[in-house]
Amino acid sequence: MTKLSININKIATIRNARGGDTPNVKEAAVKAQEFGAQGITVHPRPDERHIRYSDVYEIKPIITTEFNIEGNPVKKFIDLVLDVKPDQVTLVPDSVDAITSNAGWDTIKNQSFLTEVISEFKKNGIRTSIFLDPNPKLIESAAKTGTDRIELYTEAFAIEYSKGNLNGIKAYRETSDEALKAGLELNAGHDLSLDNLSYFIEQIPEIAEVSIGHALISDAVYMGFENTIQAYLKRIEKAQQN
Repeated sequence: MTKLSININKIATIRNARGGDTPNVKEAAVKAQEFGAQGITVHPRPDERHIRYSDVYEIKPIITTEFNIEGNPVKKFIDLVLDVKPDQVTLVPDSVDAITSNAGWDTIKNQSFLTEVISEFKKNGIRTSIFLDPNPKLIESAAKTGTDRIELYTEAFAIEYSKGNLNGIKAYRETSDEALKAGLELNAGHDLSLDNLSYFIEQIPEIAEVSIGHALISDAVYMGFENTIQAYLKRIEKAQQN
């Protein structure tokens, strides 16, 4: 079954808006796992406007499922990952001023750089994933970097799905097929929600893991954290029964 990894960045955003330590991101990670999440994702950025580097160190010891750290592999980030040694690192080409992730890697242009970074992570026993736009032409070069997985950047799918355009899944299916042929596993994330998650997994049941943050935390405002996590898990289960 596709695993649900919850991105708790937005919990940290709320905390930082007021100062202090409420809500507590460590407690959020503990509760998310208690409520059924199969992983915790964090995405520390250079300005630490939500998850802080210190949070990452505090969260690691309480992870009982899987720990996924996302980010742009600048030196500070690389050093953090090598020190913490999460289960997975997801490489995202964020610019410093990006509000949120808005593009995947050009694996052709950046193949040499990614190969070097990924080699260092894999020597330390850390599974690697590359954030990727839905483009089959990027798969060959992605595979040559030595990465274990790609994470499909799903914003374009979510936009088209909200318009009723189911053909928006086509490029994702084609990219997934190429990735599977190349021996890569599949993750997915960005703007997946209760509305579109089932359809996405029905169409690409090989997805190993989805990372969901903004939509899930927003739903939790109305539905409660535990109920929301259970709702997402049920969407995944239903999709994989079809």
